[in-house]
Amino acid sequence: MRTRMAGIGIAALWLAASSPADVPIEIPGDVERLAPLGAHHVVVADLLLRRSGIVDLDSGAFLGMFSTGFLTRGGVFPPGASEFFVPETYYSRGSRGARTDVVTIYESQRLAPVGEIEIPPKRAMNVLASGNDGVLDGGRFVVVHNMTPATSVSVVDVEARTFVEEIATPGCALVYPAGPRRFFSLCANGSLLSVTLDENGNKQRVRRSDPFFDPQVDPITEKGIRVGDTWIFASFEGYAVPIDVSGDEPKPGERWSLLDEADRADSWRIGGSQHLAGHAGLGRLYSLVHQGGADSHKEPGTELWVYDLARRERVQRIDLEHAGFELLGEPISFGESWPWPLNRLSDLLIYGLAPSFGISHVVVTRGNDPLIVTGSSLGGSLAVYEAETGTFLRRVTTGNFTVQRLQAPWGAN
Repeated sequence: MRTRMAGIGIAALWLAASSPADVPIEIPGDVERLAPLGAHHVVVADLLLRRSGIVDLDSGAFLGMFSTGFLTRGGVFPPGASEFFVPETYYSRGSRGARTDVVTIYESQRLAPVGEIEIPPKRAMNVLASGNDGVLDGGRFVVVHNMTPATSVSVVDVEARTFVEEIATPGCALVYPAGPRRFFSLCANGSLLSVTLDENGNKQRVRRSDPFFDPQVDPITEKGIRVGDTWIFASFEGYAVPIDVSGDEPKPGERWSLLDEADRADSWRIGGSQHLAGHAGLGRLYSLVHQGGADSHKEPGTELWVYDLARRERVQRIDLEHAGFELLGEPISFGESWPWPLNRLSDLLIYGLAPSFGISHVVVTRGNDPLIVTGSSLGGSLAVYEAETGTFLRRVTTGNFTVQRLQAPWGAN
């Protein structure tokens, strides 16, 4: 045994002595830089992994990820900025202990944290895909919704790197940017609360509107989207409810129906965790729908309906493809390397026979060549379509276990 061990030791010494002396030394901790992020890059938040990943929809490449703390929700992305901001919560013992809430500053091209701003430990802890935080127009102020269960909003000046003020919003919740120094919240009685800040980010004016929906008869979901200067919400019964934020105060407009009489007779309804998307350049609204009963607004969609915002009418129905299977973040696929049309036939066979989790999330990228991106809260893969035609293009693997939120923050509409 001693002879054998001595032989191994001599061999190891010989290999070490004969190895090239000019092998470069690897420096641990070196961080690569991303190319500038563009319109076909999306951010995908994963509730289980407590992170968000960035994916290139054209190449299917996973570009990188950033931590998002307890109960992840993605990030806040000022347009054109070299940094983005992530409201985060941490407990000293993982899921318990002393709590610290911060807005972390990330450098966009390295996805590296470069600073943090501590905020009151009151950040709302939920899995909603929208309304919990946002950046006001111009990119200076970030607002974060709090619930303890009292509701309030934390205002952060990300240019000065300071927490400014906590503003109480009694009876009203969530935050929707509505100008350089203004946001609004939705209220329990069907009204909205508009908060205007002064030039330093402190509360200047608070106004409550008249009720513009009846929460007892037909409430609206919190999953609003902004198209230009208009926020659009959808009601449980399938009505689009616009709010114009171009004036001095947010102004609710006349609601219009997403469903005709035949649709309602066939029990079509809105549904999903992130069920609305829009594109200002195309003038289009996209809505996930399914067939279901009353109060099924959280059920995933089976079709995506497309509306012309100027005419307020449906112009297309898109049958949704399966978003894909994966196991622990790795795709489960067959025949992708085969030539067309064999690869498409294998795709149709697998996903045509496989049970679908349904589509719970949708977003539309910005720019002149927009893409529709859909995903499921029970899987990490994404399906990609042309936004103008609705043509299915491909599936993309994100490495996630789930999809909690989809964001397409880069590029200009």
